[in-house]
Amino acid sequence: MSTGWDVKHRLCQAINVHDLHGVLECYSPDAVLVCPAGVAEGREQIAWIYEQLFKGFPDYRQTPWLEVDCDDPAVSEWTITGTHTGPFLLPDGRELEPTGRHVTLRASCLSYVEGGRIVTHREYFDQLELYSQLGFGLVELGED
Repeated sequence: MSTGWDVKHRLCQAINVHDLHGVLECYSPDAVLVCPAGVAEGREQIAWIYEQLFKGFPDYRQTPWLEVDCDDPAVSEWTITGTHTGPFLLPDGRELEPTGRHVTLRASCLSYVEGGRIVTHREYFDQLELYSQLGFGLVELGED
């Protein structure tokens, strides 16, 4: 039986080559993915999250640089890189047209694995860092 780290390594490899089938094989059928984009429950919703990511950043890649020496949950940190050359769905439902901007983000995740598949996967990164790199600025809100 594969360890949690075997599963996470397979997931990272599948993500880096944008193999959606391979990504979904790492998740249990009723898995939950919690990420800045929201909560996805089950493979169909998880697939949608990854499809949006791969569409907006066709060269999206994760490079792990720290794996915490524990089994459950398996915790890692990585660097995310990609170029925004496709449409990207924003949290308010608008679609951001390609900016051509390259992004580099620090991120972390933890995964609970049972029976050789991920049952819960939580990803964290700084959304402000992402949106700043995509060209968004902070707006000071005036008093009403």
